[in-house]
Amino acid sequence: MGRIAKGVLGGFSGTVGSVVGGNWKGIEYIRSKPVTRKGRKQSQKQLEQQAKFATAIRFTRTIQDLFMETFTKNANLMTGINSAISDLLKRALIGTYPFYDILYSQVMISRGSLPNAASAQAVAASAGGIQFNWGNMDIPLGKAGPKDQALLVAYCPELNRAWYRKGVTRIAMTDTLDASGLSGKTVQTWLTFISEDKRDLADSLFTGEVTVA
Repeated sequence: MGRIAKGVLGGFSGTVGSVVGGNWKGIEYIRSKPVTRKGRKQSQKQLEQQAKFATAIRFTRTIQDLFMETFTKNANLMTGINSAISDLLKRALIGTYPFYDILYSQVMISRGSLPNAASAQAVAASAGGIQFNWGNMDIPLGKAGPKDQALLVAYCPELNRAWYRKGVTRIAMTDTLDASGLSGKTVQTWLTFISEDKRDLADSLFTGEVTVA
């Protein structure tokens, strides 16, 4: 049953006959109800696309909440997580059907116009920590400022789990992410920055593969 939200001249949500109505990001829409054909065989292209999406979603869902923040600004009529998935499919998916994988060095954790560090790396620290170090730079450089906040991210493919936190300011040039319980595990790492006013982010920088101590 459909429900009229704003009277007879307003949009509606739900199903009325063969029509489906709803609201997405403030945009009212109606569309035809999909027709289900039982036993219909999927094409090779459909199977390949499904496998690609499954690989991308397996990774992105581990930091879905973060992607909703770090990709929303540049999303065009889509959610932040959908924008992140689209970006990953275009730049970081490798392999052939049915075996797809992710080239982590090409994955973007955030997109924006804020300058990132000129150079950065992540290394194993004591007690399961991952230490991120980034080079000094003349601040301000463009939009960059000393009080931009560092965002540290690590992902373990073996466990399909991610760790991240917003840390110190840019001027500190080093910070440590707690990855307790990952001793001996290999993780992929990224660094990015959030502007002091929280309105912009940097394009993330891949900081390497690290084996946690």
